[in-house]
Amino acid sequence: MTARPELSVAAVVVHDGMLLVVRRGHGPAAGEWSVPGGRVEHGETLAEAVVREVAEETGLECICGELLGWVEVLDDRAEGHHHVILDFVATVLDHREPRAGDDAAEAAWVPLGDVAQLNLVDGLAEFLHDNGVLDTIV
Repeated sequence: MTARPELSVAAVVVHDGMLLVVRRGHGPAAGEWSVPGGRVEHGETLAEAVVREVAEETGLECICGELLGWVEVLDDRAEGHHHVILDFVATVLDHREPRAGDDAAEAAWVPLGDVAQLNLVDGLAEFLHDNGVLDTIV
């Protein structure tokens, strides 16, 4: 059987000048910070996957909005790791502190000006900057 790219989604959630982020607990990006997200399950719409992933990784409820952009990840650290990730704008319904769950080791609201200082997954700061979420990445 030939390995194929996997379809994933991610949620870019900004509230009161802060970005919702999670620190990965497993896989090739363990220890790195990212936006909540993961694989789309069979029979699940993209919007359903966004809402589920945010709930699983942060304990927060959200509404999936428009497509912000997409990235393709080919990671040499994990054999056959090839993901196409569709990033959606999402809005939280409950404005409280997130709690890490599923494969997230930590979850937090981080001021937009501090996001680039985190140990982010490769390319996230540039993606957020290119799509108007972050003003600067230095």
